[in-house]
Amino acid sequence: MTETEGGRPDQPHRDLSWLRVAKLGLVGVATDVRDRRSGRHGDRAEAAARRGRSAQRRGPRVRRPIFIVGAPRSGTTFLGGCIGRLPTVSYHFEPRLTKAAARCVYDGSWSEGKAARVFRANYGALLLAGGDGGLRFAEKNPENCFIVPFLFRTFPDAVFVHIVRDGRDAAVSHAEKPWLAAKSADSGQRGRGGTAWGPEPRFWVEPDRHDEFRTVSDIERSAWCWRRFTEAAFAGLATLPSDRLLRIRYEEMVAAPAAFAETLGDFLDVPAGDEREPLRGALGKASQSSVGRWRKALPAHDADAVDRQCGALLAELGYSG
Repeated sequence: MTETEGGRPDQPHRDLSWLRVAKLGLVGVATDVRDRRSGRHGDRAEAAARRGRSAQRRGPRVRRPIFIVGAPRSGTTFLGGCIGRLPTVSYHFEPRLTKAAARCVYDGSWSEGKAARVFRANYGALLLAGGDGGLRFAEKNPENCFIVPFLFRTFPDAVFVHIVRDGRDAAVSHAEKPWLAAKSADSGQRGRGGTAWGPEPRFWVEPDRHDEFRTVSDIERSAWCWRRFTEAAFAGLATLPSDRLLRIRYEEMVAAPAAFAETLGDFLDVPAGDEREPLRGALGKASQSSVGRWRKALPAHDADAVDRQCGALLAELGYSG
């Protein structure tokens, strides 16, 4: 069992110290700048042009932020990258500090005042470091599914884009990654927020089911993850005014990207016409090849395991059959 900060393998960020906050913040800002300059999570040429246009806008104020939320492997990275192509947006992929701090908000180990200060400061630092002061901040971070009400209270002018994908396809894709895999238990690898890879329970696992989480198969853990993130997102987003939320289906987005570009542009108040062209171009690269992949990828026993974990939610969302 991998030990983490505080000696609790299932709670790696409880009582996150200010020293650890500062380290995650500094490393996270440096990583963010490097990734954006390399084009790892967006278009390098567009990012360079955006930095040039915003060179004189150095203010750290976070205004009208855009939060892209959804379960892991549901298309959040693709969607966030598309939104990040807009020249008026400063897009950030899973900042290390807020990824780690989300669980401290969720479990109440941080006061809301402390959390708000950390989130505002980190987002402001990311804007300044990228030379994007004055642009509209956007963050893609699945952990935000669990803290939507907090984010809205902290940033009352925020909007949320929620992407929902068939949990069977999401589970197949997630199980191909090492993050929850049993074989990763002793790898020493950690995610961007500091959580060790492997089958140890995360903060989002029901407290009375930790032992079960450790022992089920990788595919069942991945389905479990989809269910918990999706449940949390729906619950949190239900508290928002309707004009602050755009919810889309992954399957609809990739089937009709041109139409979705206009819907998204309207929601984000991007003027119609040429200003939406970067969004149209990015979404136009959407592929339908992964839709329904679970039908061939899941043998019967794995399909049963997925159904045990999230069958009821799949049916509720219309993903049955």
